[in-house]
Amino acid sequence: MAGLTRRWTALVMAAGCCLARPGLAAERIRIRDLYARGAEFSPQALALADKTVTVPGFMAPPLKPDASFFVLTKLPMAVCPFCDSELNWPNDIVLVRLAGQQDWVDFNQPILVTGTLSLGTEIDEETGFVSRVRLVDASYELA
Repeated sequence: MAGLTRRWTALVMAAGCCLARPGLAAERIRIRDLYARGAEFSPQALALADKTVTVPGFMAPPLKPDASFFVLTKLPMAVCPFCDSELNWPNDIVLVRLAGQQDWVDFNQPILVTGTLSLGTEIDEETGFVSRVRLVDASYELA
């Protein structure tokens, strides 16, 4: 019985450690799973709106070195896929607004971005950047 109790205690402690680790509560979604048909958001994206998610991808080069945001792409891009209207908004990029200062990484380095999923058209007042999908209060780590 003591062996069973020790195993149960070890299992509970291990589960508690895992639950306490940041990022584990975030559901993972791929960029390609954000849209259904055309410009419509997928049921999965709608269900995850305003929740913490993790999205894998690549950091496009920033518009300016001190920017507090970047564009996450599903494939590496050597130039920023800047868009000027929601009509041309590609369904394979996500605007990432950082929660704090982070260093930039090479455009071909895979990363995992965790933040709150925000859906719908929005125009950034400072840059005029139009976005349909955003990760806000986000941070990233190398994949």
